Amino acid sequence: MTLDISSAPIASDTTDHAPPYGGRSSGSAPRPGRAGGRGRSALLHDLPASLAVFLIAVPFSLGIALATGAPLTAGLVAAAAGGLVAGLLGGTPLQVSGPSAALTVITAGVVAQYGWRIACAVTVAAGLLQLLLGSLRVARAALAVSPAIVHGMLTGVGLAIAIAQLHVVLGGSPQSSALANLRALPGQLAGPHPPALAVGALAVAVLFCWPRLGRLPGAAGRIGTRLARLPAALVAVAAGTTLSLTLGLHLARVELPGWQHHALAAAPSGRLLAEHWSDLLTVVLTVTAVAGVESLLSSVAVDRMTHTTSDLDRELRGQGLANMVSGLFGGLPVAGGAVRSTANVQAGAVSRWSAVLHGCWVVLAALALAGGLRRIPLAALAALVLVVGVQMVSYAHIRRIHRHREFPVYLVTVLGVVGLGVPLGVTLGGTVAGLLALHRLTRARVDVTAEPDGSHRVRTHGPLTFAAVPRLSRTLGRIPPGAAVTVHHDGSFLDHAAYEALHTWRAMYQAAGGRVAMVTDQHGRDAALDPDGTMEPDPAAGARQFRAWTPWMGHHSIEQDGGDAHGRLLDGVRGFQEHTAPLVRQELARLAREGQTPSQLFLTCADSRMVTSMITSSGPGDLFTVRNVGNLVPAPHEPGAADDSVAAAVQYAVEVLEVGSITVCGHSGCGAMKALLDGIHEQPGTPTPLVRWLRNGRGSLARSKRAPASFTDRPAADPVEELCITNVVQQLDQLLANPAVERRVAAGTLRLVGMYFDFATAQAYVLDNGTGRFAPVSAEHCGEPLQQRTPVTA
Repeated sequence: MTLDISSAPIASDTTDHAPPYGGRSSGSAPRPGRAGGRGRSALLHDLPASLAVFLIAVPFSLGIALATGAPLTAGLVAAAAGGLVAGLLGGTPLQVSGPSAALTVITAGVVAQYGWRIACAVTVAAGLLQLLLGSLRVARAALAVSPAIVHGMLTGVGLAIAIAQLHVVLGGSPQSSALANLRALPGQLAGPHPPALAVGALAVAVLFCWPRLGRLPGAAGRIGTRLARLPAALVAVAAGTTLSLTLGLHLARVELPGWQHHALAAAPSGRLLAEHWSDLLTVVLTVTAVAGVESLLSSVAVDRMTHTTSDLDRELRGQGLANMVSGLFGGLPVAGGAVRSTANVQAGAVSRWSAVLHGCWVVLAALALAGGLRRIPLAALAALVLVVGVQMVSYAHIRRIHRHREFPVYLVTVLGVVGLGVPLGVTLGGTVAGLLALHRLTRARVDVTAEPDGSHRVRTHGPLTFAAVPRLSRTLGRIPPGAAVTVHHDGSFLDHAAYEALHTWRAMYQAAGGRVAMVTDQHGRDAALDPDGTMEPDPAAGARQFRAWTPWMGHHSIEQDGGDAHGRLLDGVRGFQEHTAPLVRQELARLAREGQTPSQLFLTCADSRMVTSMITSSGPGDLFTVRNVGNLVPAPHEPGAADDSVAAAVQYAVEVLEVGSITVCGHSGCGAMKALLDGIHEQPGTPTPLVRWLRNGRGSLARSKRAPASFTDRPAADPVEELCITNVVQQLDQLLANPAVERRVAAGTLRLVGMYFDFATAQAYVLDNGTGRFAPVSAEHCGEPLQQRTPVTA
């Protein structure tokens, strides 16, 4: 989830983040657990990072406690337990835990129905169950929950939180449920409390405007960048408090009771257990699941930011112990949070001591700053939590879920959580997800085409199961007797019922005088599909995987010199229309309706040997590709050499398409690099268009002489290859001259990746962040996305 309430950009649990190109990042600092991250060196990084996280954690913890109806001290206890216990014992060193925003609605319901002390007991029981699950090493299984359900739950909780806190901002009190809050909202809007509304509006304005101060032009932008380092949450609460005190506004303020009156956990009475054991068990299981999944997703997000691998089972055990401690001492449920963790990483933390120190500062603040905290207006805290709730609705996730056709699951989960509560809402979402998966598993299409010669062609699409047998039988029954029939099976799952139906029909049809040939689209499946040995391999096998180069290998050895080049092109188009178009037509139709949403910009050379779809295994809609001679990115500061076409494509990809990464890919034997080494760009006289264009590579030539790039496993073959890989590094630098790229990279939402492809060995290399050298991409990493595996470095 994305909770952008601090001055630092906040990580998403499904979005990959990389350190800015050429800048210091968590990846370049000493890694957790290494010698360089211990002692004085670690303290120099972790101490300021812990203070930055502390300034975010205090107002956030108070706001969550306010939203749940718990004592406000409970939020501070949870923040301290999350920092000290989960920070010290968890499996993700740079994750910072604290009160869980996703559990706000659940905790509020328990507090309202059973009281605060029973809510603490529920937290202890959930922590004990998390500890047990972590000991059984099942943490990875929690990540199997459908993202549509997870994000639907977060959206529903966020909406419920926002609606409830809107009442407080307007000067009223929230109701017992989201539906009750919705029903009461018109009346509250009709008669707001002006002082509370003024303080809340000021806090909301600060939360949205403070991180954007750095975008101001000129000197104001430079000053704004420095000011924006202060957490927006802290500034918003401070601004609301200052306004209320300056004007002497009569407002409800933080009621922070003395610690001598702080309520601790209490075991439920025997009567309560006897009457409500099933409800309490459901709540415990829900808190366990929601807090566990939230923590594990946040751990994955931290791993992607820091390029490390966490021990998720240890993290779950650490979270369980933190919840037990928090509940025993009267605190809220604890979970790893994206807000605090991202702030910790971006503040430069290198070890778990940052989270532990943040917990120490929270304890000191709770003991020494109670008087100052009591001056905070509730409207300012409510505004903070309202913004958090609204930003839990991630439109990027909605678009991604819709693209994967999971929106019904998401929508049902959201409506269920808002209308019925988290447990029933998640159950409804899971039920719809299961039904949708079953529908897709049993969905099959059978098409019959009559050919001009009187034969018929039958094509199956999707898994053929018992549910598809009636449709299959009806379709085959409409084929006139005595014809020649070819049945093309696409290689999807074929269960026994469909197998029997298909082969029974074939036997009966052949007995009546017809001829039947069966063809499969996947090699190696013939014996399983047709024990008689009559199933023939499809000559178009492999087209389903969009590997157009597979049939190309069969004809490219034909003499290429002379002949009709245009005729060969049309032959290729005919092959596409016959074999590939039927397989991709549905996907291309979807792209035509929805438009393009590529995740990456791929900038490479115009060389005819570079087939981007082949080396990236990509298909329609995956890459926004820019090709030019030498894969150059013109630097606008070079007079007479700038070119707006590349800059325009980059700006469109970054600002309109919002790609998450830009890959600059060079290749071996590049003619542009050979020309630069030959000095073609220095020819006297009026420069030709090619010469003017190649002048954009002068920076690469100078860099190659000064600090050439290299490989990790071998030396460069010759000066041309050395210039080719150095050119990739140089073009990544020149990309940052584009203001759109610079802004996104600085915000941590855009990654720059360097890549090189060697034709002779069919080997791809990627620029490694740790060494600054090009490392080969090995086959065992094929399942890992390129932009998540290897960041770029200067």
